[in-house]
Amino acid sequence: GTAVSHPDSRQYAAFIQDAIRVTDHFALNVGVRYDLQTFRSDRLVSNPLWPDSGRAPFDTDNAAPRAGFAYSLGEQHPLVFRGGYGIFYTRIPQIYTSAVELQNGINQQHLRLNNTVFADRLIFPQYPNALVNCSPSATSCAAPADATGKLISDVSAFAHNFQIPYVQQANASVERELPGDIAIEANYLYVHGSHLIRARDVNLPKPVVLEYPIFDDSGTNFLGTFYPVDSFSTWQFSPTLTCPFPPCINPLDRPESRLGAINLFESAASSVYNGFTFGLRRRMRRGLYFRVGYTLAHAIDDNQDALVAGRPATVQNSFATQAERGNSVTDQRQRFVASWIWEPRPFHREHPALARVFDDWTLAGIVTVGSGRPINAKVLGDANQDGNNDNDRLPAARRNSFTGPDYATTDLRLSRFFHIGDRWRLELLVESFNLLNRDNQRVDITDDGFQNSAAQFVELTKKANNQFFPAHFRSQSAFLHPTSAYAPRQVQVAVKIRF
Repeated sequence: GTAVSHPDSRQYAAFIQDAIRVTDHFALNVGVRYDLQTFRSDRLVSNPLWPDSGRAPFDTDNAAPRAGFAYSLGEQHPLVFRGGYGIFYTRIPQIYTSAVELQNGINQQHLRLNNTVFADRLIFPQYPNALVNCSPSATSCAAPADATGKLISDVSAFAHNFQIPYVQQANASVERELPGDIAIEANYLYVHGSHLIRARDVNLPKPVVLEYPIFDDSGTNFLGTFYPVDSFSTWQFSPTLTCPFPPCINPLDRPESRLGAINLFESAASSVYNGFTFGLRRRMRRGLYFRVGYTLAHAIDDNQDALVAGRPATVQNSFATQAERGNSVTDQRQRFVASWIWEPRPFHREHPALARVFDDWTLAGIVTVGSGRPINAKVLGDANQDGNNDNDRLPAARRNSFTGPDYATTDLRLSRFFHIGDRWRLELLVESFNLLNRDNQRVDITDDGFQNSAAQFVELTKKANNQFFPAHFRSQSAFLHPTSAYAPRQVQVAVKIRF
């Protein structure tokens, strides 16, 4: 079908705010903001098989109040309290309306072939021949005649009750200035996301629980256990032309058989973030500045689409969305950062020769240490037989329930200024990233965050416990083993001219 869309969008916003100085030690900020987003709709076409298709949301009740305060106690080294609360509406990425325009079950069709299925194998192209020959600059493409019976019309649509996503954010902090231009602070931040977007395939039958045997990663040795799977396809035990050697997995029988996946964009997801931050900083004094911060936090959500906007559903089971609740892909429990700048000036005007040699140096650095990020235990293949290979994870494992390697790095910069007249300065500098050359290992990272293959679902008949199964799992012995690493030590030298 066509690959051209016009997801034009307009945004309108207005706000009013007032800063109120109640006393010399107490101040308030209050306000409200209104947001409205509209979409071009003249190219949207509704499919009679799914009346909610071809529609763009129009949500007008997006008033967002905000309030904040600051209160200081004491004069010379005051103790300062700050706090605030606000609602913040987001914009809908236009890739959603692009998907609604293109994937209405009319403009585009999809062809999915499984080479382990006999009928599909007859259509598979033989290397080096291509299945379809289309110009790279073509805006549309047609499938070959022998594949027309395999074409699937997927639909992407907004839910009938779709709401604009928003977050509620609240924070509280206390800060105290100490002698020596040093300040210490403690902060708490709470963010609650509501009506967050999540795609869910609603054209699926109710699942049935099926068990598949688990073999080692070679597929040779049965490990004596089974994985229960909420499967959307049943088994066939009688021989047919498409299943000459039963048992076989039946094709997916969708409730609306004339359509493929119906990816419904629902404003049904939510998120919660709680973060505590402790900091110590010193303003530049006698050539020394530093700042130290530590964060203890936890982020939870139920598989929102913030990182994979407009893609097919990543929900594993559309009938059990509560199972998606887990650590966010951005969750990091602990993080420590220390930074400093040192500009020594040991000699002044009385020692001009020594000043030219030992002054105008700057040493700066950053140390960052963080705990591991969540890893999703992915299963290769379509274990639940919903026609989506991107949403299967290890049975009985919650989303992002494993933790990856931690991270630590030290960056350092040494620079030297040379004055050239009154208006020119020459700066020579050398910088090192990951100075200690720490091996910061990581597992696979995708658009969905960090994930690692825990098992492979193979649609190949296997015998276990004197019974034949139409498919089996192969456990991955390399699960959670690092597959790559962040950058090693890097050093760069630079020359800058400032004028």
